[in-house]
Amino acid sequence: MKLALVNSDTENAISSAEKLREFYDFVPVEEADVIVALGGDGYMLHLMHDLLHNDTPIFGMNCGTVGFLMNKFGVGNLAKRIRQAESYCFHPLKMTAVTTSGECHTGLAINEVSLLRETRQTAKIRIFVDGKERLDELVCDGVLVATPAGSTAYNLSAHGPIIPLGSDVVALTPISAFRPRRWRGALLPQKATIRFEIIHPEKRPVSAVADIQEVRDVAEVTVEQDQSIEITLLFDKEHTLEERILNEQFIN
Repeated sequence: MKLALVNSDTENAISSAEKLREFYDFVPVEEADVIVALGGDGYMLHLMHDLLHNDTPIFGMNCGTVGFLMNKFGVGNLAKRIRQAESYCFHPLKMTAVTTSGECHTGLAINEVSLLRETRQTAKIRIFVDGKERLDELVCDGVLVATPAGSTAYNLSAHGPIIPLGSDVVALTPISAFRPRRWRGALLPQKATIRFEIIHPEKRPVSAVADIQEVRDVAEVTVEQDQSIEITLLFDKEHTLEERILNEQFIN
């Protein structure tokens, strides 16, 4: 098994990479069977975006703070850990955003696609699911669509539901909704096509963000799963991503 090693630019990640190189030989990323990544969740998110069109599995080890997407760092038995690891494969969300000037932008999201107001005025957004209008006017700070992997990130902070892996749904979650006041969002099939129309976009400007890519002054945004791209993460059996997401539901 050929392993590649990549790391963030933090002191901890750099020193950890040096320790691994003392015991293992690594190959370039393009020659690897598995990519070993050292850093935190932010680094892993950027790395997955960089490798979206590379189907090599990634085994992350935490050298950051939370490390939700990472395994525990350790020098010993690395090859054995990787061989025994459980894999999680998923498809990113594809965002297609049309601006008020008519420009079309696309982006991919592993965690979520979020729409956010740009000024002091609340956003007014109309929501369609698979071509059917579901909400004629959402008055809010914003709204987001989160994957199961991203449901414990921004979605959870916005009081959205934690989604177990394998449930084949995404979360549609409002951000500080003013009207309808009691609307808490919805769970939708992963294959659903969700379209947002911005009401009065010149007066109430809205930006759209796919993880790390922002498009400002949008008039319409469509979100759907991109099944042409598959990302594989590897996790130690005793602490899989599925277990972490499940455990989050029992943390006060």
